[in-house]
Amino acid sequence: RQSCIESGTTVVITRNPEEPECNVCSADGPDPTCHATELTLTKSQNTSLEFSCPKPQDVFSVYIKKKIDCTETSCAGDIVQAESSLFPDFNRTFSWDLKVPATRAFRLDFPEPGMRQIPKGENCPDEHTYTIVTYLRSGPAIIGKYCKGGTVTTIQVRYKGRMLLNVPGDRKLEPLDFKLSVGPETDSKCCSVILERLSRKMSVSETDFVTANYPDSFPDDQQMMWNFIVPGMHNYTVRFRDHTAPECLNKEVMVKYEKEDKKVTQLTLTDPQPEHGQGNVNMSLFNCETNKTLQGLTLAFTVSVMRSGHPVLCTVDLTKKQGVSLQLEKVGADPYCEMSIDSVVKQKINVAMGTKASLSFLDCPNEDVRLTASKDIGKTFCIIGTLLTVPKLDSCLPMPLHSFTWLLSIPEHGTVDLESPTGSLRQSLPGQECNGSVSLHVAESDGFSIGDFCSKGIIRKVQVHANVSVTATGIDFAKKRGPFLNVSFSEEISDRIIYRVTPKMSDPALLATPNWPQGMKPSTTVSWIVTLSNRYRAAVQFLNVSQPKCGKSHTGIKVQTLGSKEEMFSRREDEKKEGELTVPESFYLNMSNCLPEEGHFGAVTKVVLEKKTNLLAIALGIAGALLFVLAVLAVVCYVTKKKKKGQMKTESSIYITKGNIFRPGDRHFSKARSDNDSHVYASIDETMVYGHLLPDSSYADSMEDRFNGMQVDSYQTFTGPSDRGLPVIVEPDADPDKDQYKAFLEPSETFIPSRPRTPIDRQDSLGFQDRRMVDNELYTFKSTGEINTIRLSGVDLEPEPPVDE
Repeated sequence: RQSCIESGTTVVITRNPEEPECNVCSADGPDPTCHATELTLTKSQNTSLEFSCPKPQDVFSVYIKKKIDCTETSCAGDIVQAESSLFPDFNRTFSWDLKVPATRAFRLDFPEPGMRQIPKGENCPDEHTYTIVTYLRSGPAIIGKYCKGGTVTTIQVRYKGRMLLNVPGDRKLEPLDFKLSVGPETDSKCCSVILERLSRKMSVSETDFVTANYPDSFPDDQQMMWNFIVPGMHNYTVRFRDHTAPECLNKEVMVKYEKEDKKVTQLTLTDPQPEHGQGNVNMSLFNCETNKTLQGLTLAFTVSVMRSGHPVLCTVDLTKKQGVSLQLEKVGADPYCEMSIDSVVKQKINVAMGTKASLSFLDCPNEDVRLTASKDIGKTFCIIGTLLTVPKLDSCLPMPLHSFTWLLSIPEHGTVDLESPTGSLRQSLPGQECNGSVSLHVAESDGFSIGDFCSKGIIRKVQVHANVSVTATGIDFAKKRGPFLNVSFSEEISDRIIYRVTPKMSDPALLATPNWPQGMKPSTTVSWIVTLSNRYRAAVQFLNVSQPKCGKSHTGIKVQTLGSKEEMFSRREDEKKEGELTVPESFYLNMSNCLPEEGHFGAVTKVVLEKKTNLLAIALGIAGALLFVLAVLAVVCYVTKKKKKGQMKTESSIYITKGNIFRPGDRHFSKARSDNDSHVYASIDETMVYGHLLPDSSYADSMEDRFNGMQVDSYQTFTGPSDRGLPVIVEPDADPDKDQYKAFLEPSETFIPSRPRTPIDRQDSLGFQDRRMVDNELYTFKSTGEINTIRLSGVDLEPEPPVDE
């Protein structure tokens, strides 16, 4: 075997006397040196060893010793014992002899999780046993044996001592990297100070300790101290498990407890020890000068630590909440907050769907624990749609719900459609952030972010051809539980994501690729279907386009109007084109990513609406305005001409009780045939007008006879009935200077009309009134009363002279 001895290290190979004889020989010089019981190696060079037995590891043990003297030089650093290739399968004992000035102590600091003291005869789980020895005037004393993983973080030993590490031959060396430093001034009577950092536990935590040299007697007239660091919100209790009291020749055995406020409590071995104390405490054991013919001082005790607060208990039942699970995580810096599930303390807790769990929160502020929940919807939503709402959680949970996530799974060859119940969505982008109370984060099942959305925007629908998750945050779920989105299925789409948007005239629309600004997924496409009104066109500008270095295929940007097969705009990553264009109608914007070797692909597109300018409409409007002016002039001329003609005519009228006065000269109604004589009546056949209303046919016959006698070529003014005994109503001539319409009724008589005013006195009026007459154009008779006949003949009147055209 060959190996190199480290400088400052001594290797001693010793044969177990109970084992068979075997020689070990060193072949460094020309003449090998053989030893039967022990061989010491000190040279820092390659060494060759020969053994006379086939399995020397069963016969010999190896001691690897190193001295560290800190009396004249400063000592600080890690102590690590490297594995020696010369003795990997031997029982090994590593030894460090430590020495500092007589008035000081050397300090050993152990990394987390620290060391644990064990009683004599107990073995460590990894079979790496550490032993610390102090050298007193009376001889060496074992302070204690320790294993990895415990509450002891620091040990201070006065003047000089030794640290040992025992490793069996069938174990690979896995040493503990502890630190060595020179400690403070110490009392000459103090042999060691042990620093215990007691751990925090939900229930009682017990740690066992023993005095130096246990189970042998503690050295006479010596002091040993334990410094217990008790975490906040914890109580400690000291209990003596076993002890022996010596016969003191000088002084007494004492136990002292010193608190942080310098308050000292002195007790004996038989006094009750502290219970439910709080804060850090130093415990010191003082021995007296004993009668060595009798048993000396020994002490074994336990320090228990328990929480002083009262936990908040909550039993969560998710068996009746289909697909719902809970997650709790410590996010605060409070070291005293502890939460557990089923009495197991954890930093993160997950309550699976369909299960029950007993939760406990001890000294946990609500803001230090983040509660999130999720619901796996799967494929339960349908084509009609499912509204995403937050179910009510168990009321015993002390902290508010931070966020809620819905997990959506699409069927084969399907697409998930996301729509806002309020009508539209808005993507959170620079300059258009979602500042409202609710924010919805949409991501694919692998965590790839699609974007953050809120309500009241331009996005009418988001279609994703993948399983997605929707997370609602930034809301008091105790007051608002939704609905937040309407989710439904649709047919499979060719793109990964499709946005359906309707821009507004008031604000420019920003369209960003998914996961902006990090970039799109490789080899995927995304599209926007932009719907425009017929009155608007769109100015499209590509504000920020990041192009990667493509390994396969190309990136692409395409713009195409809906219904057209030709592209208006197209650009790849290796092409340079203008980034602005005007689109006259609704269009389709498509972006595709390549398989990038370097960089990523992403873009932000700005869409601004502009009103269209219609030249044909303007021309038609001008032409229409000119035609309207000409028409107005023609009407004015026509009216003027007719007024002059009307002044030349003799106006007449007929009077009908409680009816309308019709005078032909007023010309209330325009004639479409004013240029010919088709409107001039030669005679009026009264039987054709009123005959069907009269039950007596003789009246119609008499009327027909009267009209057969005289033919005239113009309308004749009614002169009254043929009965000569009745007065004739003669209307006064119209004032030619007042050609205007005069209302028949005064405003005050509008709702209760009285008898119409006539130009004749009451005594000259007709002697009767036919009550069956009403105000209608045909003068329809009522069926009650007697009929008074009225002649509409112009026989007794002279015909008016013809009017010259």
